[in-house]
Amino acid sequence: MIKSGKGASSRIMIWAKAAAGRDKDFMSGKSEKEITVDSLTGNIDVITSFINAELEAHTCAPKARVQIDVAADELFANVVQHAYAPDTGTVTVRIAVSEEDRVARITFIDSGKPFDPLSAPEPDISLSVEERGVGGLGLFLVKKTMDDLLYEYKDGKNHVTIVKSI
Repeated sequence: MIKSGKGASSRIMIWAKAAAGRDKDFMSGKSEKEITVDSLTGNIDVITSFINAELEAHTCAPKARVQIDVAADELFANVVQHAYAPDTGTVTVRIAVSEEDRVARITFIDSGKPFDPLSAPEPDISLSVEERGVGGLGLFLVKKTMDDLLYEYKDGKNHVTIVKSI
């Protein structure tokens, strides 16, 4: 079930799938690319560059690109810090851009501990930093800046997808 809500050493695999390929339902005949990297902090730059190359190829608006960068950084960092801790694993980042609808869908897939970001409590932003405690602001920003945030746990893997008009 899908839920919806509002440099280091790495193994990298990138490929593009044809429009009529296996994920036709994913973006209704649009191209898709993905990259798989080790869940290491040093790979944040790798996935950001990968995402930005695809967004630039589709002339994404600068504001949307920055918002996507922040969201991608946060979601990848959460996998690095929490999904496999204290070990590491791999993270697949899949991007599909619909030129017709001007929408990007970016999915983060990991086989770490199950975690539904939609069930995470929202921080009380009316409190001071000292009163509020640590954690929660990054996911809060993702939820506020993306058009949609989707989560599915399928086949032993977390699938977290951000959707943004570009």
